[in-house]
Amino acid sequence: MLMTERGRAMWRTCLASAFRTALACTIVGSATLYGPEWINRHVAFPAFSYVTVILIITDATLGDTLRGCWLALYATCQSVGPAIVTLKLIRPARLTAETTALAAALAAFVVVLPNSSTHLVAKRIALGQIVLIYVIGYIKGAKTDPVMHPLQVAASTALGVVACVLALLVPLPRLATCEVKQSCKELGQNVTTRVKLYMKAFCSDDSMSATASVSQARVLARSSSKLYQTLKRYQPSMTWERLPFKIWRWQNVNDNKGEKLQSMEIALRGMEMVVASKSPIPSSLLAGEVKEDLKNIQERVILSIKRVNNSSQPSVTPESDPKNPDECLQTLQEIPGTPQDLPFYFFLFCIRLLETIIIAKPEENKVKVLENKFKTRSWISDWDSKKIMPALKLSLSLGLAILLGSMFSKPNGYWAGLPVAVSFAAAREATFKVTNVKAQGTVIGTVYGVMGCFVFQKFLTVRFLSLLPWFLFSSFLSRSKMYGQAGGISAAIGAVLILGRKNFGPPSEFAIERIIETFIGLSCSIMVELVFQPTRAANIAKLELSRSFHALYECASLFGAKASKADIMESQKKLRSHLNELKKFTAEAHAEPSFWFSPFNFSCYEKLFKSLSKMADLLQFSGYAIGFLGEQGKTKSPQCKEILSNVDKDLKSLTESIGLLAKSFEEITLLKSLDALEKALAKSDNTSWDIELGKTPNPSFSTAVSEPEKILETYLQHCRSVADGLFRVEEDGEEEVEVDKSEVVLSLCALGFCVERIGKETREIEEMVKEVVQSENPSSHVNLHEISCKIRSLYK
Repeated sequence: MLMTERGRAMWRTCLASAFRTALACTIVGSATLYGPEWINRHVAFPAFSYVTVILIITDATLGDTLRGCWLALYATCQSVGPAIVTLKLIRPARLTAETTALAAALAAFVVVLPNSSTHLVAKRIALGQIVLIYVIGYIKGAKTDPVMHPLQVAASTALGVVACVLALLVPLPRLATCEVKQSCKELGQNVTTRVKLYMKAFCSDDSMSATASVSQARVLARSSSKLYQTLKRYQPSMTWERLPFKIWRWQNVNDNKGEKLQSMEIALRGMEMVVASKSPIPSSLLAGEVKEDLKNIQERVILSIKRVNNSSQPSVTPESDPKNPDECLQTLQEIPGTPQDLPFYFFLFCIRLLETIIIAKPEENKVKVLENKFKTRSWISDWDSKKIMPALKLSLSLGLAILLGSMFSKPNGYWAGLPVAVSFAAAREATFKVTNVKAQGTVIGTVYGVMGCFVFQKFLTVRFLSLLPWFLFSSFLSRSKMYGQAGGISAAIGAVLILGRKNFGPPSEFAIERIIETFIGLSCSIMVELVFQPTRAANIAKLELSRSFHALYECASLFGAKASKADIMESQKKLRSHLNELKKFTAEAHAEPSFWFSPFNFSCYEKLFKSLSKMADLLQFSGYAIGFLGEQGKTKSPQCKEILSNVDKDLKSLTESIGLLAKSFEEITLLKSLDALEKALAKSDNTSWDIELGKTPNPSFSTAVSEPEKILETYLQHCRSVADGLFRVEEDGEEEVEVDKSEVVLSLCALGFCVERIGKETREIEEMVKEVVQSENPSSHVNLHEISCKIRSLYK
């Protein structure tokens, strides 16, 4: 049933997108093919009107289209104004293939250089205009008017923008505000259902039923990630819709609602950790009225989630106030005697954390708004190698494509430059994969266009009707993993440029020339990428893995140093950022052909990413637990604070072990080969290490791997003394002390659970690192402990 609803939603979205795209293209075609003469006189390049439509309206809302109008105006100012001056100085009659390519390359460099301050759609429109202005000027030569020709390109762009706006208004406008509202509603239902499933699995006595609930929750978790992407996609567009529709008061959608729902994910992932593990919860902990109390907690959490989702400013009621704990939480007065009981306490801790997140005030958002408000950009900040490189690569690709395309066929030379211009991407892409899908999309779109021209040769109206099923097909292509957005847009443009044309000669000849010119442009892009980006994605993934270990080292080190909450959050954010980059480059390396290199170990990197993500989650849970203990410690006596110091020592010992281990893995993953390490050791005079004698520079660096049970046992002993000491101080009544016993027990047990899981994840990471090093050195026997000691002796 769930798959059916998802499929219906995708069909509705694709049908709506295809209908509006076809309608916009029909408006352009009707205006250029059947419109008055003055339109044809000023809109001299209807092909670019179609391209503008595809760039703006694909899966767009009214807010996207209004923003697209501004971006098209901004792009026109960037390209048309300087082009008029350039053509007046050079004179179109004096243009050659070389000077045309050079002028277009320089203009493209100026457009792309402010990489961080210009929207990608504006860059693509401006680059397309540059290609048409200079190449058509070269083709027509002295017949080109230096002023009117660029203005005709601008008019062609304007027609496409007007068609987009009209298509988005018929029959009813598709609003980003409605999309965000619907996504928030579905997210609230998603989170609510997952809480019920996790609670059902937690309280279930049947392992089969628990496994089924966990499986359903995992499917919903994947759906929630897509909903978060939808929120991220449409929230910026809401700003463009608020002003014209302010009288309808649709602006009351709370921007923080989606962020609050997304922040609940960490608590849900913790609940999944417990129920997904095959270790059963002791029946003694779920005896009595505990299940009934858990059901009450579930209802209260669900009510709070609904209140967040239905109100722009949710109020805290006694039913949802976490300061009114349930009886089952109040009975938690003792630290568990065995590690097997820790998952039960950690699950309750996650429920408590979920409630805390629900009622938390979005104070951080105000800081972000102020930062963005006073953030200024300057051209000086754009002048560094990382920001110049995309502009340099694009300008060279575009110039080379125009030069070779014009040499192959002067009348059709601009078709080589247009694919390079309209498919520009600011970030690094999987070069061969993206180029492959662009080429395939162009070919299948062109073939469909040629077939449509032959079948409906005498009926222009039917030609545009035949675009509707193709745009629907292209929408599905854009959402597929095989083709993605690059392939879908290429397929749509390939068909519309043939079906919407006239007076270009036989369709078959035009299609063949366009395909050849497109391949020239894509080949130039590949060649420039290989020259300026010789580093393989596999090598970048390896480097990013090392950076992730370094970020893990920094994150773990902060816990032992009693850093501030802001520093810990910043380190966790940095770790998440590196993990996202690791995931991105791992996927790119998987799609990259191996050629003569050794195959990329994708499965191992994927497992490492999952283990490091779990490690990041566990450190984040530890941070929350330490924060809760810190809040309790504000009201404790000096004696209580002294008792807590033993726990701090345990945590410091653990985090130091994790940090040293992460540092070791960071150095190991940077190794080019084991032979290089042996050569470096041979040159070094430092021989202080001896594996056989057991003398190592840092004998404790693998404590978290070799003795996790011992660390956990010591930690639990100290926790019991902490709990006994805190409660004894309160019972003596020597001074008035406010102690939330359940809060202390839950936080300490959550830290214990994290200690245990961190040890397990560290052992898995060690095995994966060993496999990575072994795959890179197939002829050697890998001993991680020995390699780590050698590295440390080298840098000691």
